Amino acid sequence: MSGLQRVTLKPGDTIGILGGGQLGRMLALAAARLGLKCQVFSPDPDSPAFDVVQYATCAEYADVEALELFANDVSVITYEFENIPSSVAAILASRRPVVPDPGILQLTQDRLVEKDFVTKLGIPTAAYADVSSPQTLQAAVARIGLPAVIKTRRFGYDGKGQAIIREGCDLNAVWAELDTRSAILEALVPFEREISVIAARGFDGQVVCYDVTENEHRDHILKVSRVPAAIPEELAARARGIAQTIANAVGYVGVLGVELFVAPSPDGPVLLVNEIAPRVHNSGHWTLDGASVSQFEQHIRAVAGWPLAQPLRHGSVTMTNLIGDEINDYPKWLAEPGATVHLYGKRSARAGRKMGHVTVVEPQKP
Repeated sequence: MSGLQRVTLKPGDTIGILGGGQLGRMLALAAARLGLKCQVFSPDPDSPAFDVVQYATCAEYADVEALELFANDVSVITYEFENIPSSVAAILASRRPVVPDPGILQLTQDRLVEKDFVTKLGIPTAAYADVSSPQTLQAAVARIGLPAVIKTRRFGYDGKGQAIIREGCDLNAVWAELDTRSAILEALVPFEREISVIAARGFDGQVVCYDVTENEHRDHILKVSRVPAAIPEELAARARGIAQTIANAVGYVGVLGVELFVAPSPDGPVLLVNEIAPRVHNSGHWTLDGASVSQFEQHIRAVAGWPLAQPLRHGSVTMTNLIGDEINDYPKWLAEPGATVHLYGKRSARAGRKMGHVTVVEPQKP
């Protein structure tokens, strides 16, 4: 992952974005402010990112001709989600630079490969084991103990493709319900809090981290992010160091999110890496209103080969996701003093679907 071709764009050039969700939408808006154009490729005709770009390609990822035409129209290609088929990345990378390097996708698309990678860097994670059958699940439970969480190795997000196993559970039934041939069992961490680090790395190897974010999940979906996290600075510095180590280890270019647990130990709190997201991250949405430069602009700067910014936080920030029918409360949030409302333009409000978010910034006291 170190042979990434350096890119240097100029205002007026076009960035291709794979994926048309809210992250792609906000990336395109950030690019427009910098005088850069974006073309979005997505198979979903209702993609909210289509609403904010002049050019869009609505085609399946298996459509090789559409991919080639898309590549011909742009100078560099990036992505807003990590579950892009490796064959797609290979086709595009043969024609245009794809940033971050598609090699990172092979690492983060498989939870076991990702955990092994982090462990080899000497960074702690929850205890884990490879599971491929009811028999190996039995052995993994015997070694790791219960409670534990079993997850499919590939795909799945916001709580999908996983289940908690507790004492008394029928392991054969759990395995059958997961309906997979490859999974990972992880010890259930009795964490004190969940945090994340949003980091950006440029082609020149410079790494810039935002302030550590504290996250609150409900039904496995991020609901609230607060910045700064309520942790000592020494621990926050360690978290930023972990994100920098990961970004440097893969020669990453762009913005990535690293999710961590703060867990108790006899020697004080420890940090355990939970997941790596090779893209802009939901817990970084606070940066749109709470920092001098957003994670989306930072990502655009990185993939364009432009200098990264040193973000300044404007105060204490709270970001609240509007999930499902909560989008119908937008008039209340519009009337909330100090609140900034971001609606994603999605047509249908399904349960568990992120429809928008709200940020509230409390200015720093002099």
